[in-house]
Amino acid sequence: MEDIYSSCTLCPRRCRADRYSGTGFCGTGAAVIAAKAYLHQWEEPCISYRNGAGTVFFSGCSLHCCYCQNNEISNLLKGKMLTPRQLADVFLSLRDKGADNIELVTPTHFVPDIIKALDMVKHKLGIPVIYNTGGYELAETIDMLKGYIDIYMPDIKYFSPEVSARYSYAADYFEYASQAVKAMTEQAGELEYNSEGGLISGTVIRHLVLPGQRHDSMKIIGWIAENIPREKALVSIMGQYTPFEFVREKYPELSRRITKMEYNSVLRRAEELGIEGFSQERRSASEKYVPDFDMSGLF
Repeated sequence: MEDIYSSCTLCPRRCRADRYSGTGFCGTGAAVIAAKAYLHQWEEPCISYRNGAGTVFFSGCSLHCCYCQNNEISNLLKGKMLTPRQLADVFLSLRDKGADNIELVTPTHFVPDIIKALDMVKHKLGIPVIYNTGGYELAETIDMLKGYIDIYMPDIKYFSPEVSARYSYAADYFEYASQAVKAMTEQAGELEYNSEGGLISGTVIRHLVLPGQRHDSMKIIGWIAENIPREKALVSIMGQYTPFEFVREKYPELSRRITKMEYNSVLRRAEELGIEGFSQERRSASEKYVPDFDMSGLF
């Protein structure tokens, strides 16, 4: 797997960058960069059900969404370099702090080193490992993770290629995300819970409703209902879109929160199709819920 970094094809960009000597589209070289590791208590109830998810935020991203709430790390690359051994020790530290699971956030471009780290400690963890991704994945990369990941938590962000091209520079987003989510649900299998209601296997599909895009959202909900077995996945419909100052000038249509009508129309569509999962209160659309990447905690 080390050779992948020399001509990188881990994500659908397939930029073939030599990440040993430079950086890929994701903005990173071959060394893992992580910005924060802590107990995250605000994930879905079956993920943060006791002490919180043991969340590791990786820096860099293959999407670079224009409205990203984690802009400090996805685009500005704030973070600290970690060897696979150091990353493995972070996983163990989170476990020792009582983490409900180990949640890997935006991990795609570091999959080879994540596998190395998990090879060292997966048998010691005793808690599930979650792969939290923007959904822009190759099925081949998901295949590499078989036996390492217990729970997949992908976004399906867009249905329309025009929308995904404008906001994430990826007209082929849904083509790849739809294939990847199918591969994830097949690999992770049916939803299973522990005695405390914590998810231990399966898939949670997330979708963030964007301003002016409720019809695109409803198409995604329709696709999920037709293509994803209900016994294998929950759907989390998020209303937390927060407009940041860096978005307003170039994307004025994204300079507002979603309306109650927009969010409720998507929820109604999910209810009509019998989809089970989670929704949010609209008051969660606030900058106070954005992670503080102050490099404290385990770093």
